[in-house]
Amino acid sequence: MDLCKVIYSVSSIFPDSERFGLTSQIRRAVVSIPSNIAEGYGRNRTNDYLRFLDIARGSLCEVETQLVLAQELGWLKENSRATDLRVPECFELIREVDRILYALVKGVERSAST
Repeated sequence: MDLCKVIYSVSSIFPDSERFGLTSQIRRAVVSIPSNIAEGYGRNRTNDYLRFLDIARGSLCEVETQLVLAQELGWLKENSRATDLRVPECFELIREVDRILYALVKGVERSAST
């Protein structure tokens, strides 16, 4: 959820012309991460949960790619503030969420095999 808030904040400085383009796409992708985790957990089946965790990791990769694109387009400067959060901190949060998702997948897989 922290990543969602950060991406919403950072994407608010994207050009107005991108409101229905990259701004919308990155926001949908980032919201997909906790949504898929919750949906998979709510299904109460290990295989479903693992599948939805995989989808969440895919969405995380989308967010990272879209953030890189915004940076390469010059919308985010690495050494400037982007609405209270610098770009390197965004990428660190993405890496942290990836580690958490990886550990969650491994934990669910271990739990399922016992």
